[in-house]
Amino acid sequence: MPQLTKYRATLLKAETELHQLQIEIDDVLLLAETSIRICLESLAELRKIVVSKRFSSEADEILFFKEIKPKLVSHLIYHNNVYNIETNRPNGSAKIKRKYIQAELHKLKNYFYENLDFYRYYRTGSSYLDHKYFIRGKHDIRLNLDAYVYEVDPDFSTTHDFKISTILANDLLQVHLENELSKLGLQTENKNPDKILKDNIHWTASKVSLTELMYALHQSGVFNHGQSDIKAIATYFETIFDVDLGNYYRTYLELKIRQDRTKFLDSLRENFIRKIEDEEK
Repeated sequence: MPQLTKYRATLLKAETELHQLQIEIDDVLLLAETSIRICLESLAELRKIVVSKRFSSEADEILFFKEIKPKLVSHLIYHNNVYNIETNRPNGSAKIKRKYIQAELHKLKNYFYENLDFYRYYRTGSSYLDHKYFIRGKHDIRLNLDAYVYEVDPDFSTTHDFKISTILANDLLQVHLENELSKLGLQTENKNPDKILKDNIHWTASKVSLTELMYALHQSGVFNHGQSDIKAIATYFETIFDVDLGNYYRTYLELKIRQDRTKFLDSLRENFIRKIEDEEK
């Protein structure tokens, strides 16, 4: 168990750093590059421990390759895919860009159908094949193995830990791609420059502050008589302010446990009152 604690600590440290980067870096390519570097460094750290020390039990080895390592590798796969998708994204009309993103979403759907049996096994929480899927050296040709399995590091990989990593990465990538489609939809609907004057208006405060404001406005029901959901508002804010909010729901959860939950809203109130008082002097 102490060994698993080290693995979990390494994973938590990496995920914390990755989340912080989402808040601090707006450039999608720079975010991907920096995130990939953190993932690779953390994986090297994990591998060093795994290779140098034996697992205390088969159950611990299964847990590591089924739950811990895939979470970290999923971030690596996700950011690598985002980098490739964004660098290859075509220029042109919204229609061309939409077709490109829809093709990427279709690839995710194909992977799902090609691995449907394992998706069901993993999503239903099954464990009866864990001793074959997540123990090193268990290469059973009857399990319909991918060709890459024979090329990976045998000391740090099993036959199916990468599949779980890909499943988790695809979940993240689907959200990213659908969000990009939503942005393109808004751009198409608002071709009239009189509707959205965003050329010279950019959000320069923190993403956390915008998330705080966004949730406060949503809760107050100020958009569409309170009928707009938070996802639609977030997409609108990202488009009009030219900012990527990343995982804004996770940011909201962090705001809930923060001691000064309404730091930005309080500063708005104070600044507004100060303006009025200054003008009355």
